[in-house]
Amino acid sequence: MSFHDRTSLYSISEEVADALASGLPVVALESSGIVQGLKYPMNLETALGMEKTIRANGAVPARTGIVDGRFVIGMSERDIELFATTPTIPKVGSRDLGPVLASGGHGGTTVSAALVAAGYAGIGVFAVAGIGGVHFDAQRTFDISADLVEFTRHRVAVVCAGAKSLLDPALTLEYLETQGVPVVGYRCDDFPAYYSVSSGRRNPRRIDDMRELSTAIRTHWQVGNRGAFVVTHPIAAHDALPSEEIYALIHEKQAEAERAGVSGPSMTPHILKAVSAATDGRTGEANRSVLLSTSALAAEVAAAMAGRWTPGESAA
Repeated sequence: MSFHDRTSLYSISEEVADALASGLPVVALESSGIVQGLKYPMNLETALGMEKTIRANGAVPARTGIVDGRFVIGMSERDIELFATTPTIPKVGSRDLGPVLASGGHGGTTVSAALVAAGYAGIGVFAVAGIGGVHFDAQRTFDISADLVEFTRHRVAVVCAGAKSLLDPALTLEYLETQGVPVVGYRCDDFPAYYSVSSGRRNPRRIDDMRELSTAIRTHWQVGNRGAFVVTHPIAAHDALPSEEIYALIHEKQAEAERAGVSGPSMTPHILKAVSAATDGRTGEANRSVLLSTSALAAEVAAAMAGRWTPGESAA
């Protein structure tokens, strides 16, 4: 394999390849949430539910993951079940791709790694519950998610419910502004906070019309911008958790984790697990709700960008 030959590293499913070749709407997904998010069998049911939701809204799902040393774009149901029942599969960010692929093993892609795959395949829309961002106290720790760096490298519309709740929304928005990454709320004024409807911060812009949104995304790239375009939409209000309660719990659990010596990539899953336990599993239900709603909206965005969207039941 030459340095520039990447085809042997990737495996694109026949369905995804055919859809891309035909100009059909495709939505990329990550897989780290399957292995390190919800517990089995909710993780499997939710992952398959996301794919069903994307299809129901007119697009083809393209779940990304590393399976037997190949970067798969369009994981099979068998692959997804393997990931859902194997919690020891490591999560893989963009920095980890070389070592994990070389090892011949498995890996659950985070947002940053999934964007690498989407960029390679030419998939223009990606769905996730919450993006990575700038952590609280980043002025001291320099803890900034690789997601934000990958946003500057790939022309992908990222549809999400804001940043994960353990992140600083103000600093995350400031970083995205510095990097020239648009953040647009679809039918919402406030920047969401994953489990919560609002982070207390405003989206820089709001667009209420799907066709206008898809035109804005295409135009952002047509003028020469090379990075991502972030579309936010909040969790359904009836499934949301109060932001004050969640932020207080996160700060408490983060302090406990630091005292216990937890750090690095282990910090986020550790805190999310602790918060889930403290809320008697309510965050799990909220997580499932927001994964399904962002998947539905991402499919609509992909359909609109492919010129195949028709007004009807909106993800909003």
